[in-house]
Amino acid sequence: MDLKEIKNKLVAEKKLVEEELASLGIFDKEKKDWGAQSVPAETADRADDNTAADYSEEYAEKVATVEILEFRLKDINDALKRLANDNYGKCFVCGESIEEKRLLANPAAKTCIKHKEELKPEHITNP
Repeated sequence: MDLKEIKNKLVAEKKLVEEELASLGIFDKEKKDWGAQSVPAETADRADDNTAADYSEEYAEKVATVEILEFRLKDINDALKRLANDNYGKCFVCGESIEEKRLLANPAAKTCIKHKEELKPEHITNP
């Protein structure tokens, strides 16, 4: 497996995810977290009930999308750390090598195909 190719894929995807996050959210430097951009208060205050409901729905969708993108960005960053630490490509569940086919399809994968459904959220933080 060409680790340089994997790293290039991860870096390219990281750039795309960060661009998407930037278009949807504002980065809070203190919390080191993204938040969805909200409608300016003066616009929301002047909106009728239907428009206000639309703003609310749009904001909820942005929040959900930002959350998904944040998780993906974390997965990518974790994979890049594993590459840098020479422990990339090992399943978090069984410790065996993750299939090359899986890593090429998802370079940030943390488990082999056999265990892809077994990884619980609390295990995700282990880079």
